[in-house]
Amino acid sequence: MSGEFGRRIAPITGSVIFLFVAPGVVAGLMPWWLSGWQVGPPLAAIEPVRWIGVLLLVLGAVLLAETFARFALEGRGTPAPVYPTETLVVTGSYRFVRNPMYVAVLSLILGQGLLFGNLAVLAYGAAIWLIVHLFVVNYEEPTLARSFGAQYSRYKANVRRWIPRPTPWTPED
Repeated sequence: MSGEFGRRIAPITGSVIFLFVAPGVVAGLMPWWLSGWQVGPPLAAIEPVRWIGVLLLVLGAVLLAETFARFALEGRGTPAPVYPTETLVVTGSYRFVRNPMYVAVLSLILGQGLLFGNLAVLAYGAAIWLIVHLFVVNYEEPTLARSFGAQYSRYKANVRRWIPRPTPWTPED
């Protein structure tokens, strides 16, 4: 592969592989292992809780696809630390929250826990959030600050880590 085609296909291929390896295991294989994807009684005996789970699953899947596509096509890299993006991605869902990819993965896990009425999956989701939070604070944010300097500092000052903004941020804000 050479030229522009090679520059575009490598991040796409890397992102697809990483999608199956990381979120596929964390948000797919592990919840399946914990729940067998068996529907149990609804949590707190409230059937509509399942619909919240379905909503989280749909939103999480759409968000995950959008964030991976952005990393590959706009950032020209992958979410994997070994092949990071060439540019800081601050478009799409990244205008609302700094970590939409992690939010998507957590949404998928929590959605399964609610849909299946499985407390073990919900507890697993809480543990994953804590692990991800520590990774973001101790590795990802310092790495992005070193890589993108003032651009990242401005973005970080305007877009929250976990709670989405009510309005999209633009670099002109």
